[in-house]
Amino acid sequence: MKNQLFYGDNLDTIRKYIKDESVDLCYIDPPFNSKRNYNQIYNNIGTEDKAQAQAFVDTWTWDINAELGLMEILANEKGLLSRQTVKLIMGLQEVLGKGTLLAYIISMTLRIAEIHRVLKPTGSFYLHCDPTASHYLKLVLDGIFCGNGGEFQSEIVWKRKSGRGESNYQSIGFGQQNDIIFMYTKSTTAYFNNENSLENAQNYIEERFKYVDENGKRYMRSPLNSPSFRENLRYEYKGHQPPAKGWAVGRELMEKMDSEGRLYFPPNKSQKIYRKIFLDEYKGQPIQNLWYDIPFINPMAKERLGYPTQKPEALLERIIKASSKEGDVIFDAYCGCGTTVAVAEKLKRNWIGCDITYQSVSLILKRLEDTYGKTCLDNVILNGVPRDMASARALANKQDDRLRKEFEKWALLTYSNNRAIINEKKGADKGIDGIAFILESAEKTREIIFSVKSGKVGVAQVRDLRGVIERENAAIGVLITLEEPTSEMLKECKMAGVYENPFFGTFNKLECVTIQDVLDGKIIKLPSLAVLKAAQYKGKTIETNLFEKLE
Repeated sequence: MKNQLFYGDNLDTIRKYIKDESVDLCYIDPPFNSKRNYNQIYNNIGTEDKAQAQAFVDTWTWDINAELGLMEILANEKGLLSRQTVKLIMGLQEVLGKGTLLAYIISMTLRIAEIHRVLKPTGSFYLHCDPTASHYLKLVLDGIFCGNGGEFQSEIVWKRKSGRGESNYQSIGFGQQNDIIFMYTKSTTAYFNNENSLENAQNYIEERFKYVDENGKRYMRSPLNSPSFRENLRYEYKGHQPPAKGWAVGRELMEKMDSEGRLYFPPNKSQKIYRKIFLDEYKGQPIQNLWYDIPFINPMAKERLGYPTQKPEALLERIIKASSKEGDVIFDAYCGCGTTVAVAEKLKRNWIGCDITYQSVSLILKRLEDTYGKTCLDNVILNGVPRDMASARALANKQDDRLRKEFEKWALLTYSNNRAIINEKKGADKGIDGIAFILESAEKTREIIFSVKSGKVGVAQVRDLRGVIERENAAIGVLITLEEPTSEMLKECKMAGVYENPFFGTFNKLECVTIQDVLDGKIIKLPSLAVLKAAQYKGKTIETNLFEKLE
């Protein structure tokens, strides 16, 4: 099958495009602002500190979508929710009120119910969160999975920080160093293949592997006692009497182990023989639910892409190996920078990814290409990205606040070939929707300023952008318009003059680009610098010289 990457709301995506019982493993890492004032959870109706809770409020706010979601849960027309889940939401409404936290819980409940639907009977679900909301999410998960024949399997604690954690400047409270990952299965027949880890067994190794044989090999001693009585296992061997229930192996295997030097014979014949387990053959201890052997991605890590919530590939590799096989289907409904799909690709799994921001979609495509080459993208079906003017207009006219900047992001990132930085400032953006950089010397860069307009445009917009260029001392300005520019606009662009770059020649100071140009595949020809670090290509980091990048 071809892999699929969806751009859009994951709830709509799951409902419209993902079939019942078609996914083997789903992992999600939904956004949640853990830095908000925890006490405000219980009196959060219009009283949050907006500066502190901005990221949370932007994603989860009590609006018409939350109200409709609550009504859908209480009606439960599709029957996806257990009776316990419906009663849980009713109770939380009484306790929390209609605020940001309840909006978050409702959003997650609807999506988890759909994820449960698309999981195969042998499927597993991992939900990555933090302790701020993990207790609420577990109640939701219990209702949806355990209330429909599934089972809670593990609460994994991942130590993602070292040192003092995230309470360095708090007068009260201990540093937060861990995330929570809940593991649930749809049934008792779910696939699971735990691995052993040497990292988790260092103390065990130091304590038990304390012997060295005549060949210098380090080993531990393990009893050879049979767990249950077997008459045929009760035999004398080299003067050593058998245990009460017999040896753990028959005589033939005992002789083979002896010939290979895998037996320890105590000098006293009254003592029992032990098996030797050599350290160089020891594979470690089975992985438990405390994961402290996978480090967080530090600022200098080679796999770091600059994405704020990026998770290490080793974390997803452990999850995917444990709960899926080659050829299985992996689903991540909150793709972010694409760690799940990148690891699924590496481990020869099929995958489905979804994210509501085009920044994430463009970064995932770039990451896959950087890591596995352009041919990798031939096996990816990209859904939800505008393909014609009708779909571009539909994106531009979205009413949902979460999507109010998505048209700008798509236009900017597509035209700039993922080299623009989106202006995320709230309120007045000073006429700047995005910027890129052009090199003027070994130490100096100048800005390229982008402005995107989805409504009617005229010469006034060109003059405004020209003023922004002068104000910011930018090198170049690009106006991207949904509508065709007028002749007056094009004349105004020419009047802005040209920009002379010491390395790359002459460029128009101001340029108009249409969305139709973007749909036709036109990308910026300016030698702008990349703003995201390249992913590792097949295990080797791509080291890029800035001047080579600009050639």
